Amino acid sequence: MGKVRVAAFAVSLDGFGAGPGQDLSNPLGVRGLELMRWFFETATFQKMHASAEGQASGSTGIDNGFAERSFENVGAWILGRNMFGPVRGPWESWGAEAWNGWWGEEPPYHVPVFVLTHHARPPLEMKGGTTFHFVTDGPDAALALAKDAAGEKDVRIGGGVSTVRAYLQAGAIDELHLVLAPMLLGEGEPLFHGLDLPKLGFAHAEAVQGENATHMILRRGV
Repeated sequence: MGKVRVAAFAVSLDGFGAGPGQDLSNPLGVRGLELMRWFFETATFQKMHASAEGQASGSTGIDNGFAERSFENVGAWILGRNMFGPVRGPWESWGAEAWNGWWGEEPPYHVPVFVLTHHARPPLEMKGGTTFHFVTDGPDAALALAKDAAGEKDVRIGGGVSTVRAYLQAGAIDELHLVLAPMLLGEGEPLFHGLDLPKLGFAHAEAVQGENATHMILRRGV
């Protein structure tokens, strides 16, 4: 049986997992992309976004090692709707052109992805093996579907903050890989406000200083 895990989830020093005011120009809220600087500089990220003819570059040190680990043995993903895009309300509200995600024709998942939403939409099949399934029956239903799709592999909770919090509160997450970014956001979406991680069964298991961030692993039942 695979694990349910959060991986490579960046948090500011003051505890925010995203900035305020997410929109088309700010996918992770204002200044939110600064949280992911550690990831953008890795060979893993550069390879994902290299053109067919382009030469991938990027760092190959500790940060890259954790970035690689975050994609290993993943059989399905769960995303909150805001992680899929900035569209609010019915999907048709975006206008004549349907919103198909932030990632272009070939998203980086390559497995089934279950998107939490209040608005139904047919499955969206993309290049490279990614199919987005839009789940309107809530987090529990999405998790059951993701576990079934993943089989013996892991289910990765991709975010955003409210989605991670919902699965933490439900006691559904086995492992939490946080990336502590050396920055202060001041405002945004707090990850741990009101949560008691020890009471939820989590303990610190690993801490490693990377080139551009600190990697913290928390596990339940350690």
